[in-house]
Amino acid sequence: MAAARAHLTDGTEGPGGEETPLPFRRAVAALTGFRPRPEVRLAPLPAPRRLAPFAYALEASVEADGEELADGRFVLLHDPAGQEAWRGVFRVVTLARAELEPEMATDPLLPEVTWSWLTGALRARSVAYAEVGGTVTRAGSVSFGTLEERAASAEIEVRASWTPLEGAGDAAPGAAGANASAAANTVAGHLGAWCDLLSQCAGLPPESGEGAAVVPLPQRRGPQPL
Repeated sequence: MAAARAHLTDGTEGPGGEETPLPFRRAVAALTGFRPRPEVRLAPLPAPRRLAPFAYALEASVEADGEELADGRFVLLHDPAGQEAWRGVFRVVTLARAELEPEMATDPLLPEVTWSWLTGALRARSVAYAEVGGTVTRAGSVSFGTLEERAASAEIEVRASWTPLEGAGDAAPGAAGANASAAANTVAGHLGAWCDLLSQCAGLPPESGEGAAVVPLPQRRGPQPL
């Protein structure tokens, strides 16, 4: 934890002693001020130190009826000089994973449906983004021998990253720096969309008022989608 704090503890200095940019401080404030649905719990996590000059990370878990249904992490990267691959000065890097019914791991539509949960959540939150990419991994295990009494299990994992933007026009590479503060102000919406994805992976029904239309998949445990 202490190593990550060098990036963001007081919001005034970076790892090399440089002053932390105001857009990054605003973005971190927006993330720490976000309140997810009750089943989702967020906590600070040591941030990666080599991906960008400034970083802030959160870990998340989804719990219901005393069980953890899904977990993951959300990382916000900031490079004041911008990075060509990002087409911006901020980058979101995420991981979400949850258990499934074992037979669902063989569903040929599982990756496409799960990826649509992410893009649908971003659209429902009305946040702009660019350069989105990621993977959906499904894995299953069956135990044998002395472990054969263990039930078969399966897991879905979504790794995704994208560039948060203030608006569609920000996608132009030259506009990234000029719109850094505006993009920072919208980053909480991106965290909200990711929490929505994590909740869907956990099998929670949509909250009242959520606008994303998704295709539900049955989960291995916990509440089922409506």
